[in-house]
Amino acid sequence: MKQMVCDIKTGVCGEVGDESIEVIDFNQPQKKVDLYYVTDPICSHCWALEPELRRFEKQYGHYFTLQTVMGGLLKSWDGFADVSNGIGSPADVAEHWREVGEHSRMPIDGSLWLSDPIQSSYPPSRVYKMIQRENEEMAKTFLRRAREAVFAFNRNIGEEKVLIDLVDQLGLDGAKIVKEAEGTAAQVLLEEDFALAGSLGVRGFPTVIMVNEEKQGVKIVGAKKLHTYVDALKQVLPGKTLQARQIPDLKQLLDQESLLFAKEIEVMYDLEATEVESFTQEMLPADTYKGQIQLGEFYIEKL
Repeated sequence: MKQMVCDIKTGVCGEVGDESIEVIDFNQPQKKVDLYYVTDPICSHCWALEPELRRFEKQYGHYFTLQTVMGGLLKSWDGFADVSNGIGSPADVAEHWREVGEHSRMPIDGSLWLSDPIQSSYPPSRVYKMIQRENEEMAKTFLRRAREAVFAFNRNIGEEKVLIDLVDQLGLDGAKIVKEAEGTAAQVLLEEDFALAGSLGVRGFPTVIMVNEEKQGVKIVGAKKLHTYVDALKQVLPGKTLQARQIPDLKQLLDQESLLFAKEIEVMYDLEATEVESFTQEMLPADTYKGQIQLGEFYIEKL
């Protein structure tokens, strides 16, 4: 698989020139709508998509089965250069991440690319696959914690000690799982994801593909707004009136997520940016959460 780069204008980490939305056909029969989310732990536009994708899943997740697929954003820096985007070394990524953070208003530090650059996104991807093999929900939580660590808290998730700590925090044996993730079995699982992404025609991240039982599908490339995913779901469920589920209240959501950034609360509850702090104070008992500032952005953490 080719090395991938990220574009602030298109919201895509991947090859330039791919259409952001296209209708596609699949030949394998499906029992219901399958949603493939092709991503990578260090994909900045995937981090920017978190608020919209979370709300989409909360409100419309009963219409689809979600499968997260690792795409392999960065195998290594050996021989890599992206002249058109001004990226020829890890240090060049810092400015790009800063731009994505400013554009999306999801907190992104990025200074680790100057001080402790990630050499490959494969190690956290393999850890994800090893956890997913045993527990899909736990793997989803790991991916979220890894993204919080690298984007907001500037931790190098390509390093063994960081990965062990993140897995330990899930109540799992971090040393054991990270060691297993270095083995052949983990790489085989990762290569299977790469093959699946290739068969789906994925060339950039994030990519969301929805396929219905009539073998019709829609592919959406790049970080889009909620209505784009809702419209795509309507396309693959023609004639069906979609019924959105009620959004969980903030306390319930925080119980599920443990940590939420201001942009995520804003998107979930249709708030203005200036309303987020007062909204959290109104909706949450003071002894149940801790409000903090990270990279100039407000976030709440479950106590």
